[in-house]
Amino acid sequence: MPFFLLFLVVLALVFVAKGVIIVQQAEVVIVERLGKFDRVLQSGFNFIVPIIEAPRAIDWKTVQRGFDGSTYSIVQKKTKIDLREAVYDFPRQNVITKDNVSISINALLYFQIVDPKSAVYEIQNLPEAIEKLTQTNLRNLVGQLDLDESLVSRDKINHELRAILDDATNKWGVKVNRVELQDIIPPQDIQSAMEKQMKAERDRRAAILEAEGLKKSAVLKAEGEKEAAINRAEGNKQANILRAEGVAQARILEADGEKEAIQRIIGALSDKGQPDKYLIAMKYLETMKEITSGKDNKVVYMPYEATGILSSVDGIKQMFDKQ
Repeated sequence: MPFFLLFLVVLALVFVAKGVIIVQQAEVVIVERLGKFDRVLQSGFNFIVPIIEAPRAIDWKTVQRGFDGSTYSIVQKKTKIDLREAVYDFPRQNVITKDNVSISINALLYFQIVDPKSAVYEIQNLPEAIEKLTQTNLRNLVGQLDLDESLVSRDKINHELRAILDDATNKWGVKVNRVELQDIIPPQDIQSAMEKQMKAERDRRAAILEAEGLKKSAVLKAEGEKEAAINRAEGNKQANILRAEGVAQARILEADGEKEAIQRIIGALSDKGQPDKYLIAMKYLETMKEITSGKDNKVVYMPYEATGILSSVDGIKQMFDKQ
């Protein structure tokens, strides 16, 4: 009898241990009763009836990294479904572009399970199915682009691939949030050709910039010389104008002085004789002085009107004698 009671106690403990399930936050457990879906256990303390009820185990493919740095995939059995956003790093794969260039692409996928029941019963091994679907559609998208477009169209590829995957995985209870292409690596010979092309393009742009700089420098220099010449011409013009104005003003002042002197002489002689003869005689004497003042003059010229000059001088003498 005591042995039977002990057996019952042990059986009860085993029954309780098998029936108690503690689910962590952001996780769920699918429970089946006699092989049929019964309910979804939420986070916290839960109890199931052993033998009759059991958690549904699912296949889950994970990628792990070895000690040598290489990556490999393993398939595990798990009964708890994580509802948090998961990131899946797909292994690098070769894709052929539209212009028949084989490039290597590594992608990241961010997805989240929103319907655990569909994720368990609508697809087998959800991560592997998403991986194969991503690889297939990535090949189709890149195959529509040439190499240059593939290298510069990451955002376009990410957006289109995310839309395709989100629509395809909707029936699996999965929401694809983001798709990111990490690396797009062309073959080594293509990389060398691209480097040469980029170097040639940089040299071409440098030559163009240098030529444009020299052109602008020459234009600015010509404009500077033109402006300097205009300023010099304007300065010479203003100087000549001022010089001419100065000469004219000097002549006017000289003429005014001479006029005033003549007027004074006429005023002084008007009541004593013939001032006109006096002025004529003075002008003739000044003219003769200039004619005979040359260094090389060897001949003394006597103008035809010398008699008139002498008569004017005689008239002056008589005028002073009268005084």
